[in-house]
Amino acid sequence: MTFDFVPPPRLAPPSLTDPAARLGRMLEPAEWASAGIPLLRNPREVVAGLHERHRPGTSTAIVAVLDPQDRVTASASFTEPAAAPDGWEFRNALLAHLRRVIPHDLRLRAPVRTAVLLYCRDGDPRWTETDGAWMWGLRDACTLHGLRCGAYIALTPERWQVLGEGRGGRRPGPSAKDKRRTDARPTGAGFAAARRGTAPRPDTPRTATVVAQGRPAPRSTGGGAPEAHRHTAAR
Repeated sequence: MTFDFVPPPRLAPPSLTDPAARLGRMLEPAEWASAGIPLLRNPREVVAGLHERHRPGTSTAIVAVLDPQDRVTASASFTEPAAAPDGWEFRNALLAHLRRVIPHDLRLRAPVRTAVLLYCRDGDPRWTETDGAWMWGLRDACTLHGLRCGAYIALTPERWQVLGEGRGGRRPGPSAKDKRRTDARPTGAGFAAARRGTAPRPDTPRTATVVAQGRPAPRSTGGGAPEAHRHTAAR
């Protein structure tokens, strides 16, 4: 007697070009509000702290992990290239950066830490398809990393807005440290002389900023040995 075993079918990755599939990987405000997302105790403080730490530009995403007291224990910032918003790609990017900065909590019976996402973009602070794709990606990345899915905050040139809650405020301004740095810069002839006397340095590509245990760490360039990534993980 012989038995034939049929191997299980391989799961193909979701289509990244099918518009219908892409639209299915985003969350609308009503879905987000009904998902039981925990409220931030002080969203203004979280936004101001992340903005000062990462100084995001347009199309910059900042994912941060909060402890039960809503204190930032780790965070990473990165810039996504302009493309059609897709929750699958956003999920993969968020998960990759979470794995760099903090160990997973999959062994816990229930999540004790919360991940929030601050996305800096142009336009109106109201919900867009890009926001919906980031929401989908954040929720899925949190599930795969053992975290509780937290707030999604859109940061525009005029203001910040916690989508799905209705809370918002004015965009954070430059910190006192930034103002002192600006005031200390030479101007006029002195500035021109300083520029002539300083050799230009090539820009270093930066893809992520890591903060572990509330203290800033050197920016990561996406390369380096695995030991470097282990040193940046929050313990």
